[in-house]
Amino acid sequence: MRNLVLSIFISFILLFNCNSAVAFDFAPEVGDIAPNFQLEGFNKNIKSKKIWKLNDFQGKWLVMYFYPKDFTAGCTLEAKGFSELKKDFSKYNAEIVGISADNQDSHENFCSEKSINYTLLSDPEGIISDKYGSWIPPFSDRNTFLISPEGKISYRWISVLPINHAKEVLNVLKKKI
Repeated sequence: MRNLVLSIFISFILLFNCNSAVAFDFAPEVGDIAPNFQLEGFNKNIKSKKIWKLNDFQGKWLVMYFYPKDFTAGCTLEAKGFSELKKDFSKYNAEIVGISADNQDSHENFCSEKSINYTLLSDPEGIISDKYGSWIPPFSDRNTFLISPEGKISYRWISVLPINHAKEVLNVLKKKI
C-alpha cells in the first residue's frame, strides 16, 4: 500500500509540475554550429536571387530572426526596427534575415508596403524553424540568433518582445566585435 501511495504521489508531481518542461527549449545553444538552411526568399535589393543558404552569409555576422506572420502588428514593429538600423548593422559586417511560414508573394508585398530592406525567407513547413527550436505549428516562434562569421551561434534571444529588439541585437553585436 505504501508503494502504491508513493507511486501515485510521484505521478501526481510529474503530471502537474510542468515548470521544468516549459522552461526547456530546443534552440541551438551559444557555441553550437548554426544549422544549415536552404530556403526560398525575397530581397527587394536582389530580386534575381530566389534561393538563400547559410553559406551565402559566410564571413559575415548574421542576424537571423524568426517571426510568426507578415503584416501583423508585432511582426511589423520588429521588421521595421531592423530596417531602420540596417545601415548600422552593415557597419559591423552584419546581414539581417527574417524567417516565417509566409510565402514569397506575402514577403514581397510585406517588403514593398512596409519598406523592409533585407531578406525574408519562406519556411512554410517549419523545417528550418524547427531546427532552430522556433516552430509552433503553424507559425514560427519569435526567436533571434546572432551567427558569427564562422557559422556558430554567438548569441540567442528566445521568445522575443518586438519593441526595441533590433536595438538590443545591435548592442550585443557591437560588444562581440
